[in-house]
Amino acid sequence: MTEADRTKDAAVDQELIERWRAGDERAATAIVERHSTALARFALSLGVRDDLNELVQDTFVRAFSALDSFRADSSLRTWLFTIERRLVLDRRRAARRRPDSVEVMPEDAATEFHALDSMVASETEDRVRAALTRLSPMQRDVFTLRVQEGRAYKDIADILGTTEGAARVHYHNALRAVKEWIHD
Repeated sequence: MTEADRTKDAAVDQELIERWRAGDERAATAIVERHSTALARFALSLGVRDDLNELVQDTFVRAFSALDSFRADSSLRTWLFTIERRLVLDRRRAARRRPDSVEVMPEDAATEFHALDSMVASETEDRVRAALTRLSPMQRDVFTLRVQEGRAYKDIADILGTTEGAARVHYHNALRAVKEWIHD
């Protein structure tokens, strides 16, 4: 995404925020439509599989309740990613306090026709997931924001509360480590 595209996106978001603050409910719908898919992808990249839609919805609920405090120091999407990441971390902390359970869903089962495809995809996904678990939490977050969301280093730094230079270093180290672990 070019700087001009970022500037245009920021202007569209700012206009929608102003309309929402003025009472235009359609502006809220437009904000959700603009950012919900990216939030879902980001949540998946953080390992969220269960209650994905609920997490995205909770992110918007929290964002709209705090929208008056949004200062536009970063893009709206970056701010939303930050909120969502905090919600994910809060949920993980809460889950550690509960006993583990495993739920098998019908869509997880491979059909006879797709058994080989499913097995290969599953093996590849397992290797990538295993490689990601070896990364530090910061490296994993930087890697997923950069690779799956295509976020700029500045946005990543804002979301994760670090510097742009540190985000670059974490990404470089994570990329090198993932490549090594996948090819082992």
